[in-house]
Amino acid sequence: MRDWRSELGLEPHGEGGLFRRIYTGPQEMVTAHGPRPSASSIYYLLDGTQPSGLLHRNRSDILHFLIDGGPLEYVTVDPVGRLARTVLGADAERFLLVPGTWWKASRLVGGASHGLVAEVVTPGFDYADHEFAPLSVLDDFPHLADELREFVRA
Repeated sequence: MRDWRSELGLEPHGEGGLFRRIYTGPQEMVTAHGPRPSASSIYYLLDGTQPSGLLHRNRSDILHFLIDGGPLEYVTVDPVGRLARTVLGADAERFLLVPGTWWKASRLVGGASHGLVAEVVTPGFDYADHEFAPLSVLDDFPHLADELREFVRA
């Protein structure tokens, strides 16, 4: 495996894994929550030391593109509580859209040593638009509690 951490200058991410912001659009958009860049993008890496990320959501849509490795499984939950699993990998999907307000988490599957994705966020990412899932999300979606528990920080 290439040393993506060093090659791309990745740093620990609060949701797990490693990341680096690679683009912030120069134009601002007016949103209900204040001005945001038109788009932003990051590299995001899961590997053997950080094989999964925490359940979280953003107000903005996020496009995920597999660059290297995998397979990675994305677990998403829409606002009404429907769970979906999408695998990104050589023999699966290479791209995933997660609409704004949907919960999402990702993890390595199938013996993968790593998974490197690029994410494009539109409107651009702002920490004010980001939320880690509280434990109460398991009460909000009791029918999914067993499937989501591993992605929620106690």
